Amino acid sequence: MPIDTEAQFTDVYRAHYEDVLRFVRRRAHPMNVDDVVGETFLAAWRRRRELPENPRPWLFGAARNVMLNANRGMRRQSALVVRIQQAAATADIDDPTVDATAQVDSRIDLVAAWRSLAPADQEVLALHVWEELDARDAATVLGCTRAAYAMRLTRARRRLAGRLSLTAPALSALSLTH
Repeated sequence: MPIDTEAQFTDVYRAHYEDVLRFVRRRAHPMNVDDVVGETFLAAWRRRRELPENPRPWLFGAARNVMLNANRGMRRQSALVVRIQQAAATADIDDPTVDATAQVDSRIDLVAAWRSLAPADQEVLALHVWEELDARDAATVLGCTRAAYAMRLTRARRRLAGRLSLTAPALSALSLTH
C-alpha cells in the first residue's frame, strides 16, 4: 500500500501514533520519548511509498532503531569523555609536581566544558580525538569538504579551549592544539 498523499500519511499517523508512543514510553527515557516518536514518523514519511500494508510492526522496528542509534551515540559520547580524561591524566602522571587536586579539578572542568559544547562541536572533536580520523576521512563522515571540516575542527577546539581552565601542556596532551 504505497502512500502517495499527505492525507494518506496523516491517516497512518493518526491510526498508529498512540501505539508507537506507548511502545517508546515502555523503552525510552521520558525525556527522549517525543524525539524518538518524531524521528520514527519522519522515517516513515521518508519511506512512505515503501510502507507495508500493516505499517504498525514497521513503525515499531523503526522506533527501536531510533532508540538503538541514540543509545550508541550516548555510549560514544561517554567513552570520549573517559578517553579525554585518561589522556589528561596520562599527560600529568609522570610529573611529580602536579597536584592531584588540580588534576581532579581539571577533569571536572573538562567534563563540564565537553557537555557545554554543541553536538556538532562534540562530533567534530570526537572524530579527531576518539576516532583518530584524518581531515579527509572525517570530512567524508560529515559530508563536507576537507577545508570545511578543518575550519569546524579549529572552531570546536577554540570553543573547548575557551571553556577549559587547562594549561597549554594539558591541552597539547589531548591532541586538541596540534
